[in-house]
Amino acid sequence: MAGKKSAAKAAPSKEAKTQQKAKKGEVSYEAKAMEETRVKENAERWAVAHVLSSKNDTIITLTDLSGAETISVASGGMMISADSQEGSPYAAMQAAYKIAAEAKARGITNVNIKIRAPGGHGSKTPGKGAQAAVRVLARSGIRVNRIEDVTPTPSDTTKRPGGRRGRRV
Repeated sequence: MAGKKSAAKAAPSKEAKTQQKAKKGEVSYEAKAMEETRVKENAERWAVAHVLSSKNDTIITLTDLSGAETISVASGGMMISADSQEGSPYAAMQAAYKIAAEAKARGITNVNIKIRAPGGHGSKTPGKGAQAAVRVLARSGIRVNRIEDVTPTPSDTTKRPGGRRGRRV
């Protein structure tokens, strides 16, 4: 038994990694989003959070009220390295934390949320990440005024791809 070596070192835990980041001075988007806002009492700044949620990805764009000026963009694919996990609620939550942190850094206190599914030929219902993103934005201290569904639905049903005989597999 003396000839056998002891078990290999175990990988560092999540807590150890976060402590290492804290020592370096790095702060996560989640911590930035949850910290208190330091804004004047009567100063209200508005923005619009556009949440596009399909089954494969969730993209969140923060714009001004007109929608012309983009403040911040985040997606599930930017937060997660695995392609299959881009549309998951966890990836949407991480993207929403990033958006909330950026909004607080810019002094935005109120937000309108517009949820969009692929629509058209695709699914008319939003993906799994939409609800998670809305929940994070609401809990991060930003006041949510309105949540509306802006999914494009064709009134006369446009022609689906595939032709008369359908997609041949």
